[in-house]
Amino acid sequence: MFHGILNYQILNNQVSTWLFCFTFFAAGVLFVSILKSFVIRHLKAQPVTASTPMGKFLIERIRKTGVPLAYLGIMETTLSILELPSRASRVANFIGIALMAIFLIQFTVTLVRFLLQEYVSRQGENPSRDRALKAISSLLNAIVWVVGILFVLDNLGFKISTVVAGLGIGGIAIALAAQTVLGDLFAYFTILFDRPFEIGDQITVGDYKGTVEHLGIKTTRIAGVGGEQIIVSNKDLTDSRVRNFKRMTRRRVTFNLGVIYDTDMKMLRKIPEIITGIFQEINEVTLDRVHFSSFGDSALVYEIVYYVENNNYTKYMDSQHAINLRIAEEFLKNDIQFAYPTQTLYLRHEELAGKTDT
Repeated sequence: MFHGILNYQILNNQVSTWLFCFTFFAAGVLFVSILKSFVIRHLKAQPVTASTPMGKFLIERIRKTGVPLAYLGIMETTLSILELPSRASRVANFIGIALMAIFLIQFTVTLVRFLLQEYVSRQGENPSRDRALKAISSLLNAIVWVVGILFVLDNLGFKISTVVAGLGIGGIAIALAAQTVLGDLFAYFTILFDRPFEIGDQITVGDYKGTVEHLGIKTTRIAGVGGEQIIVSNKDLTDSRVRNFKRMTRRRVTFNLGVIYDTDMKMLRKIPEIITGIFQEINEVTLDRVHFSSFGDSALVYEIVYYVENNNYTKYMDSQHAINLRIAEEFLKNDIQFAYPTQTLYLRHEELAGKTDT
């Protein structure tokens, strides 16, 4: 009698098959639950893993993505054992594919958001960059969902080649119509992630110099040294040579000074010693060298090279101001004359006398 009950047909499947499927499903769910508890307990027991953002993310994804996917796999395997009507089989297949796609899409979206948040936290607070990354996150989420929906439709037998082709042609048309905007947009991403400069940095771009005020999706605004606002497209910035003075740890300064040709040799040899002594009096500057560099048209030229141990432009000008004043004082004290453009005209006495007689 018991054997007859096991062979009894219910919805095209024997009772024994139904019992096996229920047992298999229950055992699978129990096994996944035990495995989940063991893995999560093991991860939480590791201080390094449990305390890091990556460890917390991994534990959360195991709970919300890994375990549901495992249950879904057990359910799909169980249903594959049964002989279901074609319509029921199609419905089960549709639900399985849809659920799997949703779980995978959610995992991808969560992973992208986590990576962007980690990037932001490492870069420090920056409202402009935070807003940009939120926009990027939303755009990537939309792309992931579109790709996921197309994947589901393709696996369900829908012909999506026409849709994909239409999206491709539309994308090309939009890209051609908005080349400049897209160029600035990609340049914005380049600036955002490569970080050649940040808001507050003093930069020089071509003939323009100023402090970065705002980094936008299409343009960057720079406060010029004259008080004006300079608006530069992001593509122009990435295509140009940008000099970032804020990241300069020390400033190298080179300047020349000339003395007259009548300066005697003793003073010519003493000038480097005088200038070296002056630099020892100035704070936050380091003298590199002083050389008698060349014979000019109307001057004997000395070249002085020094470093300002600061990236502040005002500090550099204060130092140069103090150095120039001390050089002027010491040269006056030692009767050393600065050179300036002059011409000396020599006349022969005989020619002058002859012209006078006539």
